[in-house]
Amino acid sequence: MIIISEKTQNIAIKGMTCRSCERRIEKALLALPGVLAAAASYSDNNVHVTYDSQRCHQEELIQAIVAAGYTVGGKQGSTLSVFKMLGIAVIFFTVLFLGEYTSNFDMSSKLQGQVTYVTLFFIGIFTSLHCVGMCGGIMLSQSVKEDTTKKGAFLAAITYNVGRVLGYTVLGGIVGAIGSVLSISIEFMAAMAMIAGVFMVIMGLNIAGLNVLRKYVKLPVIPLRKRLFKRADTPFLVGVLNGLLPCGPLQTMQLYALASGSALSGAVAMLIFALGTLPLMLSFGAISGWFAKGSTNRLMKLSGVFVVVLGLIMTNRGLALAGVNTSLFGIAENSTGKVGMVARAELQDGYQIIKMKADNQGYTPNVLYVQKGVPVKWIINGEQINSCNNQLVIPALNLKHKLTAGENIIEFTPQEQDLNFSCWMGMIKGLIRVVDDVNAVDISKENISIPQSSGCCGGGGANSSCCSSEGTESIYNNDITQEPTARIIKKASVTDNAASVTFTGKGVEFEPLVVIINKNMPTRINFDLTGFDRVEGTWEIVDFQQKQVVKKFMFTQKIYEFTFNQPAVGTYVIYQDRSFKGIIEVVDDLAKADPEKIREKIFKRK
Repeated sequence: MIIISEKTQNIAIKGMTCRSCERRIEKALLALPGVLAAAASYSDNNVHVTYDSQRCHQEELIQAIVAAGYTVGGKQGSTLSVFKMLGIAVIFFTVLFLGEYTSNFDMSSKLQGQVTYVTLFFIGIFTSLHCVGMCGGIMLSQSVKEDTTKKGAFLAAITYNVGRVLGYTVLGGIVGAIGSVLSISIEFMAAMAMIAGVFMVIMGLNIAGLNVLRKYVKLPVIPLRKRLFKRADTPFLVGVLNGLLPCGPLQTMQLYALASGSALSGAVAMLIFALGTLPLMLSFGAISGWFAKGSTNRLMKLSGVFVVVLGLIMTNRGLALAGVNTSLFGIAENSTGKVGMVARAELQDGYQIIKMKADNQGYTPNVLYVQKGVPVKWIINGEQINSCNNQLVIPALNLKHKLTAGENIIEFTPQEQDLNFSCWMGMIKGLIRVVDDVNAVDISKENISIPQSSGCCGGGGANSSCCSSEGTESIYNNDITQEPTARIIKKASVTDNAASVTFTGKGVEFEPLVVIINKNMPTRINFDLTGFDRVEGTWEIVDFQQKQVVKKFMFTQKIYEFTFNQPAVGTYVIYQDRSFKGIIEVVDDLAKADPEKIREKIFKRK
């Protein structure tokens, strides 16, 4: 049928921030009597409308677009609300504050002993403060761009958080199934943080109405057509990918999922934890979206600017993990406060000693001067270890070092370049400056007090004179050179091509200290911890040659067993919270292995 009064018109629109806006505008127009067709273009900022001019008028078209929350010419959806502007500003500064000051909660101590699902849920609740600070900017970028109604804002928050909970649950199942914590490289962590930051910047520019990238950058729409996700595909996908961001609480939960021993238990543990983070994250997202809905173009621009700033901060975290300190967010070396406090190394017995403490305020001092070519002992006193400062990342050395309460030592020899370091989320940063003569450096005299620990068991092997890591008397009488080799070194037993060996915990030490196994022969290694005094903390097996973690554990006070199979000859050191506990020595031929020579190699006995 031909409609004589049919009319076609292009209407310029402001305020579209994503491809979902096209569908919402089209839906609003097609709901009007007399509208025959509507095709909105996010890239061109307009809508092409065909309508019956006898049944519908241009003013009705404009009113429908405005009612949907967009701007046509000089018309806007509502008057500028000072209340909403203040609300968005409060949300922005809340994210900044929580990101800076909410990493003090020590999850590891709460996950020791008998942990119930109720405990996991409440741990999630406390951790959600940190989640808002770490990922609030990502959620804000999703909430303020979705449906212009309060219902739509809440739907955006739901879909983002459903995706996040699903991602966490799947991650827990994978960790429980493979029996190992997912080892993520420094490069991957840096890349994910920078990708998330760039994503937020692009979203913020779109929300603010800057059209430079609009025709060239289009975020994907996942074809999920269930009612819950019909109009919020992107928030769901972003939520799922959230689990790949560098996050201290998330890795701590990985270790707990690993200790559960199965895919199902690991998935359930992560699910309960994620549900605990849900109330605050969901509320935050819904409130963020509500403040921006039905508002003027000016308010959307303000929201977009805030998202861009949060994106730059996230990108800067990624750059810090990659070893780059930007001038915008860099270290103020001459600051008189905690940030930028400066110290220089002291030369002692062929080493240069630098000292730093880690606490809830970060790393102090965080600018350290060392001399080129002289071996460094970097002593880090863990006064207050939390989910953010508990791992130190030095990108130039490709080093991730787990920090524990008390004294931690990192050894390296500086070359030409300065060394940037940060926490493993890129939020706490520092710098080691390399100079030709450290004594010639003139620094301000700060009163830096770093308590020293007296532990003597640590490093890459075992000392010839050793004490327990708890400062108690050693089962080896504090002088391992006097112990018979048969007590401290033991070969695996082989029966019918099946090998096994046992570490027996006594006090805070193992007997034997070293076990010998055959390469390419699966060996069942038992840990009898029934007589061990303290099993809490992170247990790791580290390839001493490659300086790589090959396996992580969380133990309780019972007997554990696992199969260890290595294709290469070498030394594998067992640590508890970076404190030496034992060694697995892999050899070519177990039958021909000489324990005395292995003792000489490991303990360097004269």
